[in-house]
Amino acid sequence: MIAPALTTALAAWLDHQRALAGAAQNTIKAYQTDVLGFLAFMTQHNGDSLGLGPIARVTVRDMRAWMAHERGRGVGARSLARALSAVKSFYRWLSEREGFEPTAVLSTRAPKFQRKLPRPLEEAAASAMIDTVELQSTEPWVAARDAAVVTLLYGCGLRISEALALTGTDVPLPAVLRIIGKGGKERIVPVIPAARNAVEAYVDLCPYPTAPDAPIFRAIRGGPLSPRAIQKVMEQSRLQLGLPATATPHAMRHSFATHLLAAGGDLRAIQELLGHASLSTTQAYTAVDAAHLMSVYEKAHPKA
Repeated sequence: MIAPALTTALAAWLDHQRALAGAAQNTIKAYQTDVLGFLAFMTQHNGDSLGLGPIARVTVRDMRAWMAHERGRGVGARSLARALSAVKSFYRWLSEREGFEPTAVLSTRAPKFQRKLPRPLEEAAASAMIDTVELQSTEPWVAARDAAVVTLLYGCGLRISEALALTGTDVPLPAVLRIIGKGGKERIVPVIPAARNAVEAYVDLCPYPTAPDAPIFRAIRGGPLSPRAIQKVMEQSRLQLGLPATATPHAMRHSFATHLLAAGGDLRAIQELLGHASLSTTQAYTAVDAAHLMSVYEKAHPKA
C-alpha cells in the first residue's frame, strides 16, 4: 500500500509539472503511470507500506530489481528509459522538498536502445501525397480541406493537432503564424504561399461560415475536423501511390524538417520552427539526412 503522504506528494509533483514545467496532459498521464508503477513495485518489493521514509532509503540494488522486473514483464528498453526518467524527475523534486539524498536513484543508468529515426517522404512523394489527397473526395470543399491540412503539415511543419486548432482569427493566414504547441510552448512559423493559397481555396469553398472562435477545418456535418479523418485520407492516398505505412500525417512534418536540413537549413532554426524543447530531438534529422546520403552513395557507387 502506498502511504497517503506519498500519494499527496506525487499529486503535488504532477501539478508542478503541469503548471511550471508546462507538460502536456498526455505527458502528465504518462508520468503518473510510470511513477505509480515504480511505487507499486517498491511497495511489494519491501513487503510493507511505502511512505516518504522508505522511499528515501531506496538503494541501487532496489533500482536494479525494479528494472529487472520491468524487463522481465516485457517492457522495452525505450519505455523503461522513459519510466526511469519520470522516476528520477519525481525523486529530484521530492528530495529537495523532503531533504534526503537521491543519489541511488539519480545515478541509475537508463538501458541503451536504438533511437527510431523519423521516416520522411522524398520531396516528390510529399508533393504527390498532397495532390492525391485532394482526389479522394468528390465533394470539392472536402477535397480542398484535406489538401489544405496536408499542405500545412508539410509546408509549415505543423503537428496535425496544431493545424486543426487554427481558428477563424487566423484567416486569411498571415505571413507568420503564432502556434501554441506541446506543453503550451509558443513558436513563430513562417507561412509559405502554397499553404496560404490552399487554406484560402478551402475557406472559399467551405459551406460553413468562418467564425473567429471556431476551427477553420470542419467535418462533413460542420463540427471540428478530427485527426482520424486526415489519417484515413492519407492511408487511401499512400496505397494509391505505393508508399509505406510510415507515410502518415506526422511524416509530412518530418519531411518538412528533413528537406529543410538537406537544403542547408540551420539546425537551431529548424528546432525553433518545429517547437522542439531540446536540440537533441531535432538532431535526429541529421542522422536521417546522413542515412539518405549513404543510400544515394551506395546506389551510385560501383560495387567491387
